[in-house]
Amino acid sequence: MKKILIIDDDMEITESMRLTLESRGYQVFSGADGNQGLALCEQESPDLVILDMMMPKRSGFLVLEKLRRTLKIPIRVIMITANEGNRHKAYAETLGVDDYIRKPFPMDRLLESVERLIGR
Repeated sequence: MKKILIIDDDMEITESMRLTLESRGYQVFSGADGNQGLALCEQESPDLVILDMMMPKRSGFLVLEKLRRTLKIPIRVIMITANEGNRHKAYAETLGVDDYIRKPFPMDRLLESVERLIGR
């Protein structure tokens, strides 16, 4: 069973993603801020991280930088954000994000990305 870690401070969005992904057979964990997310990433070794850009304690960018710097085997990362700016997208891409999705988004868009990156 593929493991997915959601790191997002919006519990409503996290819950919708969790229910959708679990209905497709993925095992889902979640953290409400960047620090919690990094700790869970170490504990659970997920196949994919769905990462919000704007969060308390540690932003999605800082989480992504740390993941890219410290993991021997790169993990797949989808960044989600309500930010409209292209500058943020460009920065996320330079850090090696695998996909960048703007909120609000249809769950089909998220599922397509997840399945493309890690399969079922």
